[in-house]
Amino acid sequence: MVRRPVAWVVAVVLFVEAFGIAALNWFLGIVVDRQDMSLAGLDPDMMSVSSKIGGIVFGLYFALCGLVALLVAVRNRPPAGFGRILLISAAVVHGLLGAFVWGLVGWTAFLFMVVVLALIVLLLMTYDSPAEPTDAVPPAAPGPGNDGGKGEGGSPVSSPPAPTTP
Repeated sequence: MVRRPVAWVVAVVLFVEAFGIAALNWFLGIVVDRQDMSLAGLDPDMMSVSSKIGGIVFGLYFALCGLVALLVAVRNRPPAGFGRILLISAAVVHGLLGAFVWGLVGWTAFLFMVVVLALIVLLLMTYDSPAEPTDAVPPAAPGPGNDGGKGEGGSPVSSPPAPTTP
């Protein structure tokens, strides 16, 4: 099966991406701080700190998504509850980031985002099991008074309970 290897790959990719996003934003914060640049009158120190905080927040978000994927790989069970919602949100974020990086960075970054999106969706879809009908009645075994439901002799359906009066 491809479930566990996909979960392992998703976990590794998300951990690497978490580190990469945090390091990139930290680097951008240092660049803004050292060049003492201002954008439309904004305080350069505030822009530097915001970039660093944003990098840490996004890095922790992707690391938490990677942790969910790692738990899925170790336990070999589908993500449930908050973990499933977290992975779905990561898929949406990668779809949006892919749309943005197409124009800003180029097609290689877009391709990376689409591959990560596909891996997350594959992780979510491979653990889905087909719904089994819960109200299905097993076929009755042929026996005395029951001919297997062929319409001859007895009925495989029992009669309803008798009504009671209060």
